Amino acid sequence: MAELVAIETGLGRLAGVDDGRVLRFSGVPYACAGRWQAPRPTEPWSGVLDASAPGPVAPQSDAAAFPVPAEWVVPVGRPQSEDCLSLNVVTPGVDGARPVLVWVHGGAFLGGGSSARLYDGAELATRGDVVVITINFRLGALGLLAHPALAETDEGAFANWALLDIVQALRWVSANAASFGGDPANVTLFGQSTGSEAILAVLASRAADGLVRRVILQSGPPRARSLEDAAQIAERLAHHLGVGSVAALRDVPATAIVEAQRAVGPRVGLPFLPVIDGRLLDRRVEALLAEGAAAGIPVLAGTTRDEWRWWAPRDPAALELDSDALRGRLAARFGAATDEIINVIRCERAAAGEPADASDVWFAVQTEAVFRVETIRMADALARHTPVHVYLFAWRSPAMDGWLGACHCLEIPFIFGTHHLRGLSAWTGTGPEIARLSESMMDSWLNFARTGQPAGAESSWRTYDPGRRRTLIIAADQTVVEAPFDAERRVVDEHLPH
Repeated sequence: MAELVAIETGLGRLAGVDDGRVLRFSGVPYACAGRWQAPRPTEPWSGVLDASAPGPVAPQSDAAAFPVPAEWVVPVGRPQSEDCLSLNVVTPGVDGARPVLVWVHGGAFLGGGSSARLYDGAELATRGDVVVITINFRLGALGLLAHPALAETDEGAFANWALLDIVQALRWVSANAASFGGDPANVTLFGQSTGSEAILAVLASRAADGLVRRVILQSGPPRARSLEDAAQIAERLAHHLGVGSVAALRDVPATAIVEAQRAVGPRVGLPFLPVIDGRLLDRRVEALLAEGAAAGIPVLAGTTRDEWRWWAPRDPAALELDSDALRGRLAARFGAATDEIINVIRCERAAAGEPADASDVWFAVQTEAVFRVETIRMADALARHTPVHVYLFAWRSPAMDGWLGACHCLEIPFIFGTHHLRGLSAWTGTGPEIARLSESMMDSWLNFARTGQPAGAESSWRTYDPGRRRTLIIAADQTVVEAPFDAERRVVDEHLPH
């Protein structure tokens, strides 16, 4: 039976839960912030603060269609509040100085939360004797709306609130990790999808210098939006909601903003992204990283083999494409190169014994264009300044009769060891092979967090370099391959704008 346990921190006493395996401190406030204001550190409190349950999640709309139950990736039913800047700590004990892993969740910068069941840190914490921390931050327009009219002073912030939240959470970790048995000098920041994108923007900004020792980037290459484009989105939001100015949005109910935010973004892509505001980010994230903004911070990065299939339930027509429909979809992006790309992808997949009909080619091209090409470009740039290890997750889900393949998000339950929890087996599979794969991945992530090397000296998974592109293929049998599926990557890279 779980028991309450109290500890002393630099801010005051916390009452968490001892569940017999780990100590859990949930809903711990790390900052506070008014709407479109930079986060302020939490003030010390008197008495004992209840940390037995997660705090509210950032305001968000209903979860989009997923190939798994929404409650696995979104804290369904949790209260929502603009006062959402809290985190959850899972630790084997409060003595010692363990490596600390800080998780930044994905969700298109629109949804999700640190208390989703998929991200339970107990298995990682016990297997690796580490402290696992998952953080909430502001989302959607409330987290990434950008416009000069939002600045409260001439030098004040007017963009990137979510990134400022993450930086403040890292400051909290630096100041308080020791109270939870963690080593503040050994912090690994890891995240997936837009969580990875947020981490890259924070690294590029240099705002987390000295707060992070290593980073793990899962299926989230660098992305950012120009201030001009972001300001136009903010102005469209104000117009859509019938207020006279962007500044007047401060008085609009959060529910109305959340309901409207999807309607005002670009036709293609995410409505809200990190912004090149000239303050936190003065240039494109890729350019800053290529110049060495993350120099000396070891990186573990990768994608899944079939990323885009995660979105199949939201695009049922994509499952029944013919050649003409495929060509029509791709021509909008690739123009005259469309037939070349289709032919290369189809031939390469057929040669590898993989299905290669029109739908398969569509999902393969989207996976390359949205995720893998940009991730490899990023790895090439980072490798000039810091050690990089690259993986490709290729374990195929049995869901949808195997059609999901190694889709976006599928690696997460293996990394957190949550694959065994009730309800996930239809997605991950079951049996000893699944357990071994999860244990191997957890060990790689834990080794990296502890030493900067995901595998022992005897392993062939060595540091990545752009010439050889050495990559660990993660499946039932894990092998290191130089430049895997490179013809597919090259043909998309050649025709994808830089």
